[in-house]
Amino acid sequence: MQRIIIGNGIAGSHAAAVLRRRDPDCQITIVSAGALLFYNRYDLPDVFRGRGDWVDYLVYPPSYYDEQNIKLRRKTLVKDVDPNKRTICLSHREALSYDQLLVATGGTGYIPERLLEYSDSMISFNNYRLAMMVRKALPDGGVVIMLGGDVLGLDLARTLIETGHSVVLVAGDRTFWPHEIDADDRPRYLEALRRMGLEVVDGRRIDRVESSHGKRPARQVIFEDGEVLKGDVVMPFYGLTPSVDFMSSAGIDIERGILVNPQLKTTGDDIWAAGDVCQIWSPQQNAYHFYYGWKNVKMMGEVAARNMTGDEVPFSATVDEQIQLQEDGTIYSPFWEYD
Repeated sequence: MQRIIIGNGIAGSHAAAVLRRRDPDCQITIVSAGALLFYNRYDLPDVFRGRGDWVDYLVYPPSYYDEQNIKLRRKTLVKDVDPNKRTICLSHREALSYDQLLVATGGTGYIPERLLEYSDSMISFNNYRLAMMVRKALPDGGVVIMLGGDVLGLDLARTLIETGHSVVLVAGDRTFWPHEIDADDRPRYLEALRRMGLEVVDGRRIDRVESSHGKRPARQVIFEDGEVLKGDVVMPFYGLTPSVDFMSSAGIDIERGILVNPQLKTTGDDIWAAGDVCQIWSPQQNAYHFYYGWKNVKMMGEVAARNMTGDEVPFSATVDEQIQLQEDGTIYSPFWEYD
C-alpha cells in the first residue's frame, strides 16, 4: 500500500505517525514544499527570546524519518493530481503513484486584494525563514506595524511586547480572525488589546504600504487621508487562505477549501484532506466548516489516518472556538494552546 501525504505540517506529520503505527508495512511518502523538517510554527515568536537555531523548533529529531521508514521529499512542489491514474505530478515533471492520498497543505497568508501589490514589501511570519527575517529587520525596542491582527498575529504581538518591542495594530474586519466578534462587543475587545500593550488604530482605510527611501522591508503605512504611520517592519496578519490551487483539476469538490465529509474523505476515490486546507461537513449545522488551531488540526491528522486504515470515525473539534475576555481585561484565544 503506497500512501502519499502532501504537506509536512501538523496534520500531515501526525497522520504519518498514526499511519505507521496502524500499518507497519505500508509505504509512506510525505511531499513538502518547504526545505525544513517538521517544526512547530506556533513556537516561532520565540525567535525574539533568543531561540534562533531551526533545530530547536523540530518536533521530531532528524533520525525520526529513517527510524519510522517514512520517505520525506522536501523542496518539492506538486503541480496537480490525477485521480484517474492515481498519481501526483510534481513541478519538475516527475509523477508519483499512490493507493491513498492525504492532502494536508494548510493555508497561506491571506492579503486583501487592494494590498496585493505591496505584498513583496511586507514580511509575513508563517515559516522559520520569514521569522528570522523579521528578527533581523527589527531593532531592539523597534516598532512593528501589524495589519489585520488575526489570532496568530496577536499571539506574536504578546511576545513582541514582552520582549520590549512596540506593536501598532491597524485593525479591520479580519481582526481576531478566525473568531467572530459581534459589532456591539468589538469596542470592548479592542480596548482589551490596548490593555495588553498594543496601540490600536481602528476605522482607518489603508491607501498604500511603502518603504522609506527605497529600502525594504516596508516601513510605513499611508492612509487614504494622507496620514503616515511609520515603524520598522510592516507585517500582514489577515488570516489564511487554503492552499488548493494544485487540486483544481483533480475533479473533487472545492469551495474555499477542499470539501470533506465528517470522516475527512473528499469526493474523490481514496483521497482525504486534513487541516487548514479543508472544510468539514457538519450535520448539526448543515454546512461546511473550517476548524483551526494546533489541537484541532492535529486531531484531523489522526482522524484521517484512522479512516485511511479502516475506521469510520468522524472528526470532532477538541478546542472551544470562542475567544475569551478575561477578568483582568485582556483577551485569550484557545487557538494559542498547543501540545
